[in-house]
Amino acid sequence: MHSIVYLRVPGASLVLDARGAGVPSFLHWGADLGALTTSQRESFALSQLPPISPSSIDSPRLLSILPVESEGWSGTPGISGFRGGQPTELSFELVGAEVPDAASATFMLRDVSSELIVELKYGLSPQGVLAMTAVVTNTGSVPWTLARLGISVPIPTRAREVLDLTGRWAFERQPQRRDLAHGTWSRQTRHGRNGHDSPELFAAGTPGFAFRAGEVWVLHLAWSGDHDMLAESHATGQSILGAAELLKPGEIQLAPGEHYSTPTVLGAWSDSGLDGISERFHSWARAARARPLAARPVILNTWEAVYFDHDFSRLAELARRAAVVGVERFVLDDGWMTGRVDDSRALGDWTVDPVRWPRGLHPLVDHVHSLGMDFGLWVEPEMVSLDSELARTHPEWILASAQSWRNQYALDLGNPEAFANILGQLCALLDEYDIAYLKWDQNRDLLGGSTHRQTVASWQLMAALRSRYPGLEIESCSSGGGRVDLGVLEHTDRVWASDTNDPLERQVIHRYTSIVLPPEVIGGHVGERIAHTTGRSTDLSFRLATAFFWSAGIEWDLTSTTDDDLASATLWIAAYQRHRGLLHSGTVVRVDAADPALQTHGVVAPDRSEALFAAVCLTAPRDAASTGLVFPGLDIDADYRLDVLDLGAPVRHFHGSPQWLRDGGVTLPGRILSGTGIAWPSLQPQQALVMRLERL
Repeated sequence: MHSIVYLRVPGASLVLDARGAGVPSFLHWGADLGALTTSQRESFALSQLPPISPSSIDSPRLLSILPVESEGWSGTPGISGFRGGQPTELSFELVGAEVPDAASATFMLRDVSSELIVELKYGLSPQGVLAMTAVVTNTGSVPWTLARLGISVPIPTRAREVLDLTGRWAFERQPQRRDLAHGTWSRQTRHGRNGHDSPELFAAGTPGFAFRAGEVWVLHLAWSGDHDMLAESHATGQSILGAAELLKPGEIQLAPGEHYSTPTVLGAWSDSGLDGISERFHSWARAARARPLAARPVILNTWEAVYFDHDFSRLAELARRAAVVGVERFVLDDGWMTGRVDDSRALGDWTVDPVRWPRGLHPLVDHVHSLGMDFGLWVEPEMVSLDSELARTHPEWILASAQSWRNQYALDLGNPEAFANILGQLCALLDEYDIAYLKWDQNRDLLGGSTHRQTVASWQLMAALRSRYPGLEIESCSSGGGRVDLGVLEHTDRVWASDTNDPLERQVIHRYTSIVLPPEVIGGHVGERIAHTTGRSTDLSFRLATAFFWSAGIEWDLTSTTDDDLASATLWIAAYQRHRGLLHSGTVVRVDAADPALQTHGVVAPDRSEALFAAVCLTAPRDAASTGLVFPGLDIDADYRLDVLDLGAPVRHFHGSPQWLRDGGVTLPGRILSGTGIAWPSLQPQQALVMRLERL
C-alpha cells in the first residue's frame, strides 16, 4: 500500500502523494516541515488540494512527477514520443514504490497501452540538494522513439521572478531576469555542448530575490550536451521548473528491451537567497567527488605567453621564471603536435612534432620536473583537422558537417574504432611522459551527428583515462567556458571558466559561475596587462586580486616582465598557498550592493574563525564616498581583526582613504562588521582590495 512519501534532511524536504494507483504528485518541495506523524502527513495532503477550476477536469489539479496530457496537464509534457510515426498517447499508473530511507524514493510507472515503463528516482542529500533521474524502458515488441523525457518540480505562486544565465565567447554566464508571467520561459541550447550561452541554472524566487535575500528554487542539469530548461506558469495556478536533455528528432530510438536514462537534474531551495543555494551545491559537490581533490596547485599555462611559437629555450626560461615565483604546475598548451604551427592542421595526430622537438618532450618535461613543478599538456581529443594523418586515413570518422569551425571538425567518438584510436594515442603519451594534468579542450559546436552519443563518448574517454591513470587530473576547457557543469566534474578536476583573462569581465563570470560550482574547480588566471580578448589595460593588482579566490594560475609571459612584477607574482602566490585551504573549503558569500559599481565577495571558514573578502570597484561609483562595506557570514557574537592582505602590487585609491585603511585595519564585533559595516576604501575603478578577518 503506497502512502505519503516524506523525504527530509535538516533544512529541506520533499513531500509526494503516492496513495492509490495514479502517478504520484508533488505536495511540497522546499523548507523542512519538521517531524510529521502519519496523520499529520495525511492532513497536510488534504490541505494542499486546490479547488476544481472552472472549465477543467473534474478533479483537483496537482503536479504529477511525470505530467502528461491525459492527466489534464496542458504544459510541457514530462515524456513524449512516437511509435510507427504516430505520437504515443500516454497514461501511466503507479506499479511500484521503494522508500529505502528517509531521504530517497523510487517510483515505477507503467503505461500498458504504450508498453512503456518509467522509473523516477529522488534523493535528498544531507546538504539539501535534490538529485533526480528518470529511466524509460520499451517493453513492447517494436521500436519506440523518444522525443523528450524530463524532470519537473513545482514552485509556489510566490516564486514570481526567474533568473538564468546567458553569454557568448569570452563573456560567459551573464545574468538575466524576468517576471514569470503565464506561459513558458524556455532556454534550449543546440551546440553539441553546453555552449557559451548556457543557462547553467534556472532559478525562480520571490520578487527581488538576491544573493543574500529572498526565497529561491534552483535547477541545474548536470550534463555536457544540449539543454532544455524551462520555467512555466499556468492560469490554473500551477508553476514548474523543468530540465531535460534536448534531443534531436529520432536521436533516441529504443528497440524492444532498451532504455534511456536522463542526465541527473539537481535542485536546491534556499530561504537566504542565492548564497544559500551556493552553500548547498558547493558542499554537495565537495562531498560527491569520487576522489578527494588535492590542494589546487598554481598553474602556468603557456598559451598567451608563446601561442604556437614552441621553442625549447624560450619555454625553458619561462619554466625557470615560473618556478622562481612559486608556480607548481607548468602546462604546455597548443602547438606541440606534428606540424601544428597554426590552428589549421594536426588535430587528431597526437604525436610530438619531431622537427621542433627532436628528442620528444623529454627535455622540457625533465626541465620542469627538475624545477619542482608538475607537467601538464593541452589536448583536444574530440576534434580533427582535415590536414592530418587521421583525417586522411579515416575520413569516415569525421562527423558530417558542412562547416569547419576554427579550421576543425568533430571526430565521431561514438565510433568504437575512432574511440580506441584516440584512447590509444593519449595512453601512449601518458605512458611515455610523466604528465600530471591534461587541459582538455573542445573548440567548436558539433553542427551534426548525435549530441547524446558524442557527449556520452567524451565522458567515457575521460573516465577511461582516469581509471588507467588514477593520479591524472583533467581540466574541462571548451574554447573557454563552453562546457561547465557538475556532470563533467564527475570526470574532471577543474573547469576553464572563460577564454578571457580580462579581470573586469572575470569578476562577473566568477560571481555567477560560482553559484553552482565551488571556487576550487573554477580556473582563474592572471593574464597580461593588455587583455588578449578585449584589449583592455588593467593594473597588476586588479588582475592578482581577481584570480586569487579560485583555482589560481598565470597566463602571462614572465620572460618579458619586470623584476618588480616578478616580485609581485611571488608574493601573490605565497599568499594564495597560505590561504587556499580556506579559499577552497569555506562558505562563499556575496553582498548585494546598492551601487552595482561596488561589489563585495568573500569566503568564510566553516567554523567562522577567519574569512577573506574582496572589495571591488568595477566602474565609477555613484557616490564620491560610500559607507556600508559589510562582511556577511561572520560570528556575530565574536570580535574580529580586519587587516589588508598584501597580494604584492599596490592598489590605487582616490585621495582621502577612510581612517581604518590609513591605520592598516580595524577590530570590531562580527555583529557590526556583518551588519552596519565600515567605510568603503575609496577604490578607483577597476581596483580590488583583499582583506583578511580573524576571530579574536
